[in-house]
Amino acid sequence: MKPETTVVLDGYTYFECPRWYEGRIWVSDFYSHRVVSALEDGSDVRVEAEVPNQPSGLGWLPDGRLLIVSMRDYKLLLREHDGSLTVHADLSTYVTANLNDMLVDSQGRAYIGNFGFDLMNFAPVETADLIRVDPDGSAHVVASDLYFPNGMAFTGSGELLVDETVGNRVSAFDIAEDGSLGERRDWATFGELPSSTDMATALGEVKVAADGCCIDTDGTMWIADALGQRVLHVAQGGEVLDQLDFDLGVFACGLGGSDGRTLFVCAAPDFNEHQRKIETEGKLLAVRV
Repeated sequence: MKPETTVVLDGYTYFECPRWYEGRIWVSDFYSHRVVSALEDGSDVRVEAEVPNQPSGLGWLPDGRLLIVSMRDYKLLLREHDGSLTVHADLSTYVTANLNDMLVDSQGRAYIGNFGFDLMNFAPVETADLIRVDPDGSAHVVASDLYFPNGMAFTGSGELLVDETVGNRVSAFDIAEDGSLGERRDWATFGELPSSTDMATALGEVKVAADGCCIDTDGTMWIADALGQRVLHVAQGGEVLDQLDFDLGVFACGLGGSDGRTLFVCAAPDFNEHQRKIETEGKLLAVRV
């Protein structure tokens, strides 16, 4: 169905990683290089950080300090309480392409994905590692051979769910006490793995380009389909319970609001960075679910 939407923020470049935190919605705007936050209705907009090398994933340490993925220089930044930014971890030796989304657990351990290849210039598709950064800044490879590890969610039973955008699947991993991950298994599948490293071929085979996501209270997921202009409500196994259709591309979603039932959706005409850099057509939408 086509949902009734409210525009929360408008006139930005390309939003990603919506996070509800302490009564505000936080998002990264890729090409203005800013992290911004606002109240639920879009008022009281604040620039929370400026990240010259492009902000992406957001999360918080237990003491309330903000972690920000800096995509293009492969760093995880820490915003101190006074607003200054420091390098929490340098991941340049761990990744092969731009850093991307991130999920931080209650202990302050950050799980971070990366593209794996040069998406914007149609390089051959390659798999990528998932990295864990501990509160002390140490980095560890916790999973390998993932097809564009992107949005993530924690389940109530102690699993990490990882969207693989060009892999037609959501993968599940058991989380050990030390934050390490068990063997990968399918949580949901939408199609086959890519049959070719040719990017145009691989993208043509994608049934659901699972991008940013969030988990609901019943353990189902809301998943933005980066190629389908839709957000899917998905049960374990891959059954689509509902489909929200949009007039723009949608690339991430997160639940929040005063009662937790507002789905914030990051929308833009497409994900082509060459065009998004020169336009201000990015929006943050809100849907009641």
